[in-house]
Amino acid sequence: MRRLFGTRVPFALAGPGSQPDSKRAGRRAPRLRGIAHFCETMIEIPAAAVLARNIDIVQDVGSLRARLAAWRRTGEAIGLIPTMGALHAGHISLLRKAKRYARRAVVSIFVNPAQFAPSEDFAAYPRSLEKDMALIEAAQGDLVFAPCVEEMFAEGFATAINVAGPAAAGLEDRFRPTHFAGVALIVAKLFNQCRPDFAIFGEKDFQQLKVVERMARDLDFELQILSAPTVRETDGLALSSRNIYLAAEERARAPLLYAALSISVSAIKEGVPISRALELGRAMLNEAGFAVDYFEARHAESLKPIALQGDGPLRLLAAARLGRTRLIDNLAV
Repeated sequence: MRRLFGTRVPFALAGPGSQPDSKRAGRRAPRLRGIAHFCETMIEIPAAAVLARNIDIVQDVGSLRARLAAWRRTGEAIGLIPTMGALHAGHISLLRKAKRYARRAVVSIFVNPAQFAPSEDFAAYPRSLEKDMALIEAAQGDLVFAPCVEEMFAEGFATAINVAGPAAAGLEDRFRPTHFAGVALIVAKLFNQCRPDFAIFGEKDFQQLKVVERMARDLDFELQILSAPTVRETDGLALSSRNIYLAAEERARAPLLYAALSISVSAIKEGVPISRALELGRAMLNEAGFAVDYFEARHAESLKPIALQGDGPLRLLAAARLGRTRLIDNLAV
């Protein structure tokens, strides 16, 4: 895809204006209605902060579509970076990659209740919209779409997407059985609302990336799905908005997840049987006090279990808990 060059122009701050590779889903409307009261706190934007910025912020689908339609009329390519906010350098790397391929980059910020189970951290999930806006502006983003729950899931909403394939691989889905149905639903809505030329997802959530690729292919969305490498701290810990949950002592141990994956990858490359290499990684984490959910070798495209290195491209994926924080990571072999 060619890059479209041009100078960046500040806009008024109020609306109106691939070939990609995706069973569980339920009716989300009752839960969505139950958490709709988070809408205002999730998107409240201080007026002074908004006026100080050269980036447009829209909060409804009509204003979003009007802005994007104007760009399309002038032939400008559009990239989409879906996020739940609480942005860090990993998210910004996606935005910068989008700007290499397209004249316009849209960042969506929406803490999606459909992908949280009732026992998970929807209410506590970090929200920092003003800081996020500053980061997006500094990275030359062009538009922030920050809808509330009621904009995305109106009263009476009763539609779900059933996902299988990579979404039923026995990894994250084994511990969060409704998660990927919620992810697929919100991503499908964003694709329909934005109609971007491409969307970018990070490889840290590798199973999610494969679910989105499969869903986009199966539903014939006219866009490309791009991916970007995991961004890490200097000690190897994968950046995550949930890392703020780690206590100081837990933060010191957290990089061992990456270390265990790295050791297992090296062992496989040296000819150690996959099963033995995985045992090494699990043992390392158990000894360090992690509660391991999974530490597995999978086919890098289908996410099916793989026993021999020659059986296809290989990816190691892991999830483990330290205290109340759940960490996920993965590495290619």
